[in-house]
Order: sequence, then C-alpha cells, then structure tokens
Amino acid sequence: MSRRKTAKKRPVAPDAVYQSRLVSLLVSHLLKAGKKSVASSIFYESMKEIADTTSQDPLEVLRQAVLNITPKVEVKSRRIGGATLQVPMEVKSDRGTALALRWLLTASRARSGRSMVKKLSAEIIDASNNTGGAIRKREDTHRMAEANKAFAHFRF
Repeated sequence: MSRRKTAKKRPVAPDAVYQSRLVSLLVSHLLKAGKKSVASSIFYESMKEIADTTSQDPLEVLRQAVLNITPKVEVKSRRIGGATLQVPMEVKSDRGTALALRWLLTASRARSGRSMVKKLSAEIIDASNNTGGAIRKREDTHRMAEANKAFAHFRF
C-alpha cells in the first residue's frame, strides 16, 4: 500500500435499467472472469423473479436487503505490545455497502439450488426479511465486536 497518496474514489455510473448506483455495484461484484453481460443478465432475471414472488418493487426489496445486511461495527486486527488484538471500529458507509454486497453474494453462492438467479433472488428476499446467510454474517461480526469491546480504546 502506497504511503504517498490516498487513492481517489472513482464515481460509479448508474445502471441502464433502474438508474441505480447500487445495482451497478452489485453487478460489478457479481461478475466472474470479466463477463459483465452474463452477470447483468443473472441480476436482472433475479429482479424479475423477486417482483413475481413478492409483488413489490424489486429495487426497494434490494435496498432493504442491503440496509439490513450493512454492519455498523467490525473488528480490525491491531498489533499492540507483541499481542494482536481485535479492535472494534465503526464502519463507514461506503465500506458498509461493499461488505453488504460481498456478504450477499457469498451467501447466495453458498446456497443450495440450481441456478444463480434463484439463489440470488432467494437470498435478497431473505435478507430483506432479516433472515439468511448474509444476515447471519452481520450478526457474527457484531457479536465479535461486542466481545472485544474492552479493546475499543485502542482505536486508530
């Protein structure tokens, strides 16, 4: 990591269908081996399935899911006097969204099922209802931060 300059934040262009930056971030996280058209087709099909299943606006379901998954605190390793401590830190909004999207996709890939479309739509619906693997990951992160609250004064 360079100590000279901090990297500039690149602006994220909104997607073509929903005009949402969150959707374009999710599609970018979803793609594998640079196949963005495959990733976007998977995402848009899962949004159609969400709309059919819940009879709600799929973009609102996705927003609610990401809000539910986003962590408030996380632990970071800090070396102090020969010991490595897990220090709880507050999560900034950009990092929280990135973590939420990463956990959502990891949990959907880990689900049992045939197609990624069904797995992704099921995980988004579960996350909007405060259940599922991504929510469990957020709860584990919060539990870890709560357990290490004694080291909170070592923040950097």
